[in-house]
Amino acid sequence: MDLLDTLTAKGLRGEVPTREEALAVLATTDDELLDVVAAAGKVRRRWFGRRVKLNYLVNLKSGLCPEDCNYCSQRLGSKAEILKYTWLKPDQAAEAARAGVAGGAKRVCLVASGRGPTDRDIDRVTDTMAAIQEADPEVEICVCLGLLSDNQAERLKAAGADAYNHNLNTSEKTYGDITTTHTYADRVDTVKKAHGAGLSACSGLIAGMGESDEDLVDVVFALRELGSDSVPVNFLIPFEGTPLAKEWNLTPQRCLRILAMVRFVNPDTEVRIAGGREVHLRSMQPLGLHLANSIFLGDYLTSEGQAGQTDLDMIKDAGFEVEGAGEATLPRHRADVAAASSAASACGTAASACGSGGGCGPCGGHAHAPASEDTAASAAEDADASDGELRSDLVKVRLRGAGTELAPNA
Repeated sequence: MDLLDTLTAKGLRGEVPTREEALAVLATTDDELLDVVAAAGKVRRRWFGRRVKLNYLVNLKSGLCPEDCNYCSQRLGSKAEILKYTWLKPDQAAEAARAGVAGGAKRVCLVASGRGPTDRDIDRVTDTMAAIQEADPEVEICVCLGLLSDNQAERLKAAGADAYNHNLNTSEKTYGDITTTHTYADRVDTVKKAHGAGLSACSGLIAGMGESDEDLVDVVFALRELGSDSVPVNFLIPFEGTPLAKEWNLTPQRCLRILAMVRFVNPDTEVRIAGGREVHLRSMQPLGLHLANSIFLGDYLTSEGQAGQTDLDMIKDAGFEVEGAGEATLPRHRADVAAASSAASACGTAASACGSGGGCGPCGGHAHAPASEDTAASAAEDADASDGELRSDLVKVRLRGAGTELAPNA
């Protein structure tokens, strides 16, 4: 296929495709799917080999958010039956982080619900980072606290944060359809604040909210222009009790095409399969590893993920290997740019020269409906479920890990 030959050649050179080429990837047929995966897989291996970076979420504060993001189980007015708790103490968060690091996680993502942090909240997170780094000085720490005010990103950087995490989620054109309590521009501003402080940029999207192919391409190109070092791709789980409870628009094939498009547009960027992979990719998750070089290990914010050992087995069985703590995630040329930005900000000269930044919003699309108690019955229902029907039998509210008495992946 001429399209795939062109995209592969561009990706191997680190070049970005045109919008028309990106749209064409999403328009490919199921008969062409394995060819698409193979082409994008060559690009992935060119820049990242067969390494898979493991990331681990610690939910510092759950629920009770004043924002009205339609996809989020923690939103204002949500009736989703999720865990709700205020700030974890530093030792509790550090204990949760140790579970992820013990499982192979290289980066710990500290997340708290809410519009944005107060200065007192920054102090709390600073104390938590210190507790985590005391136990493991080498672990990367990414922070996700919502919209940032002036100087907060600098304080997080000075306290030892490596990255800030804040999603754009969807295109600017459709952003007002999913959230009214803040704007797309607010999110871009936070991404730029984080980058300007020398924090690595982590910003992604949520697919499956009823958006068009054009919307997906718009947000992915916007993320590229912002200079995101890591692009988490979340797949919406329609959470009962939220406005998007009936949006069930994704198939495994659609998810793979989206991941391939993101890889072609971001050939040398960390692409992470985030919330929803277990539900939407299902048995095709190993194919996703040929496109993305990063995943979350274990549970998400308000939903249970696949058992950690199952993730590790999947990586090994698919012929990949877990990225080690001493290995650089980004290719040398990208890592050098990030290091230069960080050094410039440290001496007060970084004014977001490339206008980039990152983030993965407090909700991130990790939203799941209640699970069936009878696994065998669920499996039988899977086979009979019709297309478009809400698959609440496949998803689980997070009832284990940080904030509970149960260990992660119990």
